[in-house]
Amino acid sequence: MTEEIPATMKAWTITTPGPLDGPTSPIKLTNKPVPKPQRGEVLVKVITCGVCHTDLHVTEGDLPVHKEHLTPGHEIVGKVVAFGPETSRFNLGDRIGVPWFRHACGVCEYCRSGHENLCPHSTYTGWDHDGGYAEYVTVPEGFAYRLPEQFDSVTAAPLLCAGIIGYRSFLRANVPAGGTLGLYGFGGSAHLTSQLALAQGIEVHVFTRGKDAQRFALELGCASAQGVNDQSPVPLDSAITYAPAGTIVPHALANLKPGGTLACAGIHMTDIPQLSYQDAIFHEKNLTSVESNTRRDGEEFLTLAARLNIAPTTHEYPFDKADEAMRRVKHGDIEGACVLRISND
Repeated sequence: MTEEIPATMKAWTITTPGPLDGPTSPIKLTNKPVPKPQRGEVLVKVITCGVCHTDLHVTEGDLPVHKEHLTPGHEIVGKVVAFGPETSRFNLGDRIGVPWFRHACGVCEYCRSGHENLCPHSTYTGWDHDGGYAEYVTVPEGFAYRLPEQFDSVTAAPLLCAGIIGYRSFLRANVPAGGTLGLYGFGGSAHLTSQLALAQGIEVHVFTRGKDAQRFALELGCASAQGVNDQSPVPLDSAITYAPAGTIVPHALANLKPGGTLACAGIHMTDIPQLSYQDAIFHEKNLTSVESNTRRDGEEFLTLAARLNIAPTTHEYPFDKADEAMRRVKHGDIEGACVLRISND
């Protein structure tokens, strides 16, 4: 049965990018027209949307403005309620996931070589196009995900960015079988990556500023938890930094074994201090970055999450409290991930 689509919807809108804790909030709840699905797109009624640190970077102006009066959000779970022309992948009522990676051209050298995440024409949900802090959103059907049925809509939302980006970061970090992995920062992505690593017999050490986050890491089974600038209790084969602070990089490199790899997972990071080649990079240490993900990464991670029962710890917020949820993410020391409840399943 076709659902009646209203003409307008409630949506959070970035007015002028700036600090969330400033005298004027950069984001407010407004009314917007419900978007029309274009060729190859479906319209999704949003059920839940995770609150990602990237939403903060977009809202506060750390990332350049790609769209005026943008609605953020890119960890979206919802149901298909309408179709644009030339769509056939989903049925009405299907529950799907709408991720950060919205579209790639499909014809450039990167797309054709399996590196679509590096496509110079790629676009992103909640940055180039309005995202999930809204009652409705559109998505190109080829870039949406079918979701494992075992995960409810609150649990599934953080898997769509925190989980997928964490998985790609894990791959980029080249963690050897049975090796040691350091995680810098312990928010949404890191607490999912730790579960993935622990399930594969990897020893995980956490470096984060928050005492609650340190305790949470130990409760999940990590071998140790300490401050971001502390020396690791053991030499690390690999490390991932999720915290957007470039000052962490020299400390993380110092904790690596010769031949180890540090993957920087964030889309935004403050400047990395000057590095000493002899002290930081010598002994064939590797420093790499992570840019978005491919759809294959997403499919692989969701399959693994279902198989290994990797699930986030979540804190649910009502739709009209999105600004409060974002502030909580900004201040850190969260056990898991914040998720907005937009509508009922």
